[in-house]
Amino acid sequence: MQNLNIEIAKFGSRNQIQSIGLRHEVLRKPLHLVFVPNSLLKEENDTHIVALMDNLVVGVMLLTQIYSNVLKMRQVAVSEKYQSKGIGQKMVDFAKNLAIENNCKKIELHARETAVEFYLNLGYEKVGEWFEEVGLGHWKMVKEL
Repeated sequence: MQNLNIEIAKFGSRNQIQSIGLRHEVLRKPLHLVFVPNSLLKEENDTHIVALMDNLVVGVMLLTQIYSNVLKMRQVAVSEKYQSKGIGQKMVDFAKNLAIENNCKKIELHARETAVEFYLNLGYEKVGEWFEEVGLGHWKMVKEL
């Protein structure tokens, strides 16, 4: 996809703040959830990855270091207009390369039922049992690097 750029957005930057709106529209609003300001402040040490098209945030993903060599991928969202165009895959690849550069050995995530197939196709594996989170079915998934 031309004009697509995947990059890290500094916490508090225009792109990172814009990504909160995207996360709200795609992940929270359909579930009638809102962000609590204190929860957003807890993301200061996360890595905020954004997908940009013509300087507009069309995709977002957060990486949280949970152990010295394990990252948790979370809050993955792509604008509805840009879904099914490979942006999510490019963000996942970017995250994998970033994790490898930083000597991480594993990425884990909680995938909504609707996203399990996407992650399976990218080499992630389901581990454990199905569980409910934010009122939706999820699976824990992992990828060894």
